[in-house]
Amino acid sequence: MASRGVVGIFFLSAVPLVCLELRRGIPDIGIKDFLLLCGRILLLLALLTLIISVTTSWLNSFKSSQVYLKEEEKNEKRQKLVRKKQQEAQREKASRYIENVLKPHQEMKLRKLEERFYQMTGEAWKLSSGHKLGGDEGTSQTSLETPNREAAKSQNLPKPLTEFPSPAEQPMCNEIPDLPEEPSQTAEVVTVALRCPSGNVLRRRFLKSYGSQVLFDWMTRIGYHTSLYSLSTSFPRRPLAVEGGQSLEDIGITVDTVLILEEKEQTN
Repeated sequence: MASRGVVGIFFLSAVPLVCLELRRGIPDIGIKDFLLLCGRILLLLALLTLIISVTTSWLNSFKSSQVYLKEEEKNEKRQKLVRKKQQEAQREKASRYIENVLKPHQEMKLRKLEERFYQMTGEAWKLSSGHKLGGDEGTSQTSLETPNREAAKSQNLPKPLTEFPSPAEQPMCNEIPDLPEEPSQTAEVVTVALRCPSGNVLRRRFLKSYGSQVLFDWMTRIGYHTSLYSLSTSFPRRPLAVEGGQSLEDIGITVDTVLILEEKEQTN
């Protein structure tokens, strides 16, 4: 704007001088010619002013664009630095959270699951730190009460067998009783199904007139001694009452029957 003002003042001050010179050099100039000359001069000034204004505006816009680009680059660099610092701060927070919260929580959860597993399997002794060998007798006696023993007591598990019965107390299974031949299916024959502890079901036919002892002989013959196993009816569930000299018909086995083979409870 200042350059355009200077140029305008210069040309305006030059107009009267040009007019005087023209008047002196050409005394017979007319008014019409003078007006045409002034119009040409004004047109030239307008063209010069327009060229100067366009050039100045273009230069100013170019400079402003350069400045704007530089400021944009500075802003982008500044934003990148800020984002980088924020990301580093977030990573540090996440790592501290994992180390101080997540890992201890997961370790405690795994420890509880491990303790629960060992307690359910009866191997809670694995959770203890153990005892040194060669310690005092008093401490060795107290060390016997391990978490495994305590878990066994809480679950009412059977005591381990530490004393073995003498040969006289053990059942003699060397003598295998003989069974009568299996009769063919008739009205006087019943089929007895024996459900074993293993889940297998054995069937055999007997005459109703056979003695009830034949059932126990059958048990012994298939490997279940009468001193360790007993017979009971399936429904209603009750021990099979057998007395000497009674037949199968006498003890209530008159139709096809299912008997359950059960292990006797061991008494100390």
